[in-house]
Amino acid sequence: MKNKILKLLFGLVVVFTVNISCTDDLNTKPLIELSLEELLDQDPQAVEGILSRLYGSFALSGADGPGSSDISDDAGESPFLRGIVNLQDFAADAMKNRWGDNGLDQLTTTTDWTPENKFFRYLYNRIFFTIPQCNNLLSILPNVDVENKDGIISEVRFIRALANYYLIDVFGKGVIATEENFGQSESLPEASRQELFDFVESELLAIEALLPTTNTYGRATKGAAQMLLAKLYLNAEVYTGTPRYDDAATYANKVITEGSYTLATNFVSIFSADNDSSTEIIFPLIADAQVSQSFGNTTYIVNGSLNADTTPLAQFGATEGWGGHRSSKAWYGLFGDLNTSTDVRASLFWTDGHNYEMEDYKEWTDGYPSTKFRNTNFAGSSLPSSFSPTDFPLFRLADAYLMYAECAVRGAAGTDMGTAVQYVNAVRTRSNASSITQTDLTEQFIIDERGRELNLEGHRRTDLIRFGMFTGNKYLWPWKGGVKDGTSIPDTYKLYPIPSSALQANPNLTQNPGFQN
Repeated sequence: MKNKILKLLFGLVVVFTVNISCTDDLNTKPLIELSLEELLDQDPQAVEGILSRLYGSFALSGADGPGSSDISDDAGESPFLRGIVNLQDFAADAMKNRWGDNGLDQLTTTTDWTPENKFFRYLYNRIFFTIPQCNNLLSILPNVDVENKDGIISEVRFIRALANYYLIDVFGKGVIATEENFGQSESLPEASRQELFDFVESELLAIEALLPTTNTYGRATKGAAQMLLAKLYLNAEVYTGTPRYDDAATYANKVITEGSYTLATNFVSIFSADNDSSTEIIFPLIADAQVSQSFGNTTYIVNGSLNADTTPLAQFGATEGWGGHRSSKAWYGLFGDLNTSTDVRASLFWTDGHNYEMEDYKEWTDGYPSTKFRNTNFAGSSLPSSFSPTDFPLFRLADAYLMYAECAVRGAAGTDMGTAVQYVNAVRTRSNASSITQTDLTEQFIIDERGRELNLEGHRRTDLIRFGMFTGNKYLWPWKGGVKDGTSIPDTYKLYPIPSSALQANPNLTQNPGFQN
């Protein structure tokens, strides 16, 4: 099923040609060599293929392989998922990168953030590549005769909502680009975080009932929309100033009780090459070692966390090790003594030849590489590969369990602590960690457990901000603020600066506080 989707994705490249430069115009209109009606005459699966192309925009750099790029940015550095990992995990406490690239260095040390940082631009441009593509298809679909039109429209709106969610979370402002204003020549007005929040909320509420309970693997379902709503509401106090934990609990509970998802029996299986059969993954970003090669999907995580000098590449199914990423004691310290811990998650760090303390974040042997993601099958044999075949679990059930528990701790209506403890213990006992009691379930326990369970999955920065632990000096981690033992960083770092290229393209946009244009 995975390969079928990917073949559809690339099969449409010949007739669905896109040319977008986000730095020149946030609303550049795609160039389509054939109309959608003509595409449908030639290939009844055309809409399915274009839809797959939209899903692929979150994991791939371009349609012509790992060296191609849909945007006028570096094909290797700029893919959407790579941006999520960079801006969510490497800018937070648990993961550090040693390459010293201009821009990436500033991310991994949370220092000297400027609108010129290319890594901020990459994610912004990816967001505004995906959104116009969705709008293009949404502007055409009402006028053509396709099977399951309402369902397909709902999926496209979900993809657009997901891209806008990252705009809300990472940059806090932007424009509301829809099929209604698609292709207009005038610059769109700036939309506030509240306005973007309201738009995404309304979109997800409108499509929830229209999305299927089950769908082709890799495509949106009711559960995916519910999960995104739960995340939107969980962070609503940060985004809008108004807590919405009751609503977050409602939608986390819907994911848990209305879907057919179950926790995977084994934690490692969720991050292995055959995870497309996982019962836990609600919404994946698909990878394939042959059909969808990319330097920006889980290839970035797997290869970047390995180095032939200290880590056995073949053991994790890789043929290349880039020697870039290591976790810090802010992550593996959450498990206590790794040598005595029974927690399976504590075993997913490579310690041989590496130092516990990260005296120098640019030194490969300081800190432990994470082996959470790997290219090997969990069940059965597999061959090592240069590119990763492992899908990225953007949304999964364990996260819904922990979100429900957090809402319960925060006193959300419709939750109870007994159920919350059951959910947390289900997550923990799956990894052979000890069970907890209700007195153990505190806000500090929740943020720590989210670190143990979800790190390197694109949530950490958002979680730390929600718990008031990202900026200031309440919580220090190695190399926070560019200091070995950590130091305070300003509250303005709760948002990234709007890239200079975006400000130049749209004069209606303004810079976030604390950053110079």
